[in-house]
Amino acid sequence: MYGFYNFVLSYNRVIYQNVVIGGGKWGIVEGSNSAAEGASMFMGSYSPRLDDKGRLILPAKFREELSDGLVLTRGQERCLYAFPMREFERMYAQLQAAPISQKRARDYMRVMLSGADQQTPDKQGRITIAPPLRAYASLSRELAVNGVGSRLEIWDAATWDAYLAEQESVFASTAEEIIPGFF
Repeated sequence: MYGFYNFVLSYNRVIYQNVVIGGGKWGIVEGSNSAAEGASMFMGSYSPRLDDKGRLILPAKFREELSDGLVLTRGQERCLYAFPMREFERMYAQLQAAPISQKRARDYMRVMLSGADQQTPDKQGRITIAPPLRAYASLSRELAVNGVGSRLEIWDAATWDAYLAEQESVFASTAEEIIPGFF
């Protein structure tokens, strides 16, 4: 469990500040950090809709990066994570190294992997979010899809708005703790 968080923190050493609320601003920045050599960094926010069949159209700028497939899984704070296959394989290797003799490691692996769903976008760039994952994240028709470094996060739009409003008040005060000396 801790190895995954160390990966995410070391991956996000290069910070780009470009906050866009609403709309469809996206970007992929090729990683230059040795911990993430060849990895992509997803950034931005997009507001797609879920169709009646539970399908989500991926932003055009991400389709090439995700064309080899992706893995959807439960995320923290009741969102979904969408990892490109390459990133999921890196994370999975770290999970495999976790000692299964530790209950916390077993619990984390169970929750993370039991809900995982491998997807390959269709020709229109759509993926289908399975009903159990939609229920886990309480997804309605209106979504927020956010680029968060090595992954995308898929949120119900109202849940994301509430989460963001709550987090903005502590955003500035946690900067020194998360990235010391940067600001």
